[in-house]
Amino acid sequence: MNVLILQASPRAKGNTAWMAEEFKNAAEAAGHQVTLVNVSKKKIAGCLACEYCHNKGNGACIQKDDMQELYPLMAEAEVLVLAAPIYYFTLNAQIQAPIQRMYCVNKPAKVQKMALLMSSYSPNVYDGATAEYRDICNYWGTKNIGIVSAKIDEQKTDETKAKIVEVVKGI
Repeated sequence: MNVLILQASPRAKGNTAWMAEEFKNAAEAAGHQVTLVNVSKKKIAGCLACEYCHNKGNGACIQKDDMQELYPLMAEAEVLVLAAPIYYFTLNAQIQAPIQRMYCVNKPAKVQKMALLMSSYSPNVYDGATAEYRDICNYWGTKNIGIVSAKIDEQKTDETKAKIVEVVKGI
């Protein structure tokens, strides 16, 4: 399957980036085609709610930024993985912008399955992000193949890697 990982940590060697890389490695080892994009390094503005996309734009956003690189990738993805650190009880802003900018096309056309990878230094901060992710899955009509979270003592461990590998099996 065609897997797209949107990795949103601004820390290139951080815990979320590690989780995304482990998912990529496991998915490639299972024979899937994988594209990993570090969206934290992209210039992607939030949705303006201007409705251009649903009127004159015929499904195209009026904003021309790095999101233009993601639209074709998201259009072809069959599996979408969101990898985000949790900042103040929710998915970080770097992952929010590309998610919200999908408003112009309503949902990625071919995405059938999704997964969520998230890390934080604190325990008990994942509920808001988990609920938001599940809402996205429900709205887009995609199957949730799994959620892996890793707090400070679970980061970059064999146990977390095993959880990621298990999620990949759901592809």
